[in-house]
Amino acid sequence: MRDLFIEDGNKPFILFSLTHLLTLTIIFAVCIGMYIFRRQLKRESTNKIVRYSLATILLFSEISLNWWLIRIDDWSIQYSLPLHLSSLSLLLSSLLLIVRSKKLFEFTYFVGLGSAIQAMITPDLQEYTFPHFRYVHFFISHGGIVIANIYMVVIEGFRPTFKSIFKALIYLNGYALLIFLLNYLIEGNYMYIMRKPINPSVLDYLGPWPFYIIPLEIIAFLTFLVLYVPFYFIKNNVDE
Repeated sequence: MRDLFIEDGNKPFILFSLTHLLTLTIIFAVCIGMYIFRRQLKRESTNKIVRYSLATILLFSEISLNWWLIRIDDWSIQYSLPLHLSSLSLLLSSLLLIVRSKKLFEFTYFVGLGSAIQAMITPDLQEYTFPHFRYVHFFISHGGIVIANIYMVVIEGFRPTFKSIFKALIYLNGYALLIFLLNYLIEGNYMYIMRKPINPSVLDYLGPWPFYIIPLEIIAFLTFLVLYVPFYFIKNNVDE
């Protein structure tokens, strides 16, 4: 059991291995299952139980990560606060499930869903694979963000608008500015605004600091557009 929580991991993570693909399949199957059982999930009692349970799981996953970092003596104010997009999206998605705010959804759908999907497709896990805690936590937290926002679309009937794309971009850049100032004050690197991560990442192909931030803006905008496309066609079909 202790091997599941050790700092050095159990064995290297292999991108698109059977374990990775099965994990992605399970998360996708949950999303499909929500659509299949959408009528049952819309019932008031069931709806509330599912929403609050999923919100609790998301919160517990963030708490457990901090517990693990403290346990292996790797917690630091410079990089362990819940300020990266993944942690922020997790906390806001948990809140979204409870308060069901459409304004909050405009942010979590584009920023949370977009970043979570990209993270799960190319996870930065290196030496952690199933059943290590870090692997399980990573996919529960990121998969939970995806499931939470798909739940709000399928069960609660939330729909982003084209204007939501630009609202999300404004919110994202406003948050990035605040994080930049905080990073400067505490010598942190949240959101990798101050420098690239040590581990290999897509940022390695986007140029040196600070120029890689511009391609990231473009990638974010294109990602938001792709996430909006299904609703564009749904809206046009309804109008017809």
